[in-house]
Amino acid sequence: MESFNLTSSGPTMFILNGITGLEAAHIWISIPFSTFYIISLLGNFTVLFVVSKEQTLHKPMYLLLCMLALTDIGISTCVVPKALCIFWFGFKEITVDGCLTQMFFVHAVAVMRSAVLVTMAFDRYEAICNPLRYATILTNARIIKLGLVGLIQAVLFILPVPLLLRRLPFCANHIIPHTYCEHIAVVKMSCGDTRVNWTYSLVIAFVIIGLDLTLIGLSYGLIIRAVFRINSKKAHQKALNTCTAHICVMLMTYTPFIFSILTQRFGQGIPAHVHILSANLYILVPPMLNPIIYGVKTKELRDKVGKYTCRM
Repeated sequence: MESFNLTSSGPTMFILNGITGLEAAHIWISIPFSTFYIISLLGNFTVLFVVSKEQTLHKPMYLLLCMLALTDIGISTCVVPKALCIFWFGFKEITVDGCLTQMFFVHAVAVMRSAVLVTMAFDRYEAICNPLRYATILTNARIIKLGLVGLIQAVLFILPVPLLLRRLPFCANHIIPHTYCEHIAVVKMSCGDTRVNWTYSLVIAFVIIGLDLTLIGLSYGLIIRAVFRINSKKAHQKALNTCTAHICVMLMTYTPFIFSILTQRFGQGIPAHVHILSANLYILVPPMLNPIIYGVKTKELRDKVGKYTCRM
């Protein structure tokens, strides 16, 4: 069987097949895809606009919301426009370099989003457990530095992923059964030894997600302990309310992500379209709902958004 590598002598194009098994429903599937994407862009750009305009919102918590909004815009924009081109026009081709670039940005932004959620958990911990020191511990400058650390971490961890793929041979098959260049979907096309790729992706998934969830769990464990030490029931409620939005966002982000990882690697009996839809839920749903959740649960942000809405 003929084989080729992802080098200058190899293929120049891959084919993204969309949602395998549901090709006939691509037009109908495009409706929620495009709707979720438009709502996501409107919501996240609204957060960025309002926070940038309002001096009173130039605080660590709202800077973190802006970072989360940027990651949400980035991850959905990496995937949805190309997916809609597949659904609407049948434009399934993607260059090899374009595929590897898309793969890098999707996974790097996902790691960056997880880092932002960890920092938000630390922010809530300091706000509840160390309120008197909060302003000195979490300054705007420190939040920006933590954001840069998260960005550097994402680049360093994810950059080897496309580089390791370039060494693999592909035996005539260049059809990717997915809406975007998801790492494992591309690895499965190879006829070479993919053990390094599988091992690296699993290690990264467990290190990043495992460490981030551990830090988030530790933060909320300390928060719960501090809350139960407070005698006032009203103070209990206020403290828990400050965490509700973040908990909802975490559940929406990590649940589909973990499910997608597990189905990709261990769900051999699960239909292909379930794998693909679960991966796309992670791309589509959190970016759409995150600004809505924070807009509803955060009174200060809700009031400022209402002020600009009433001016229109």
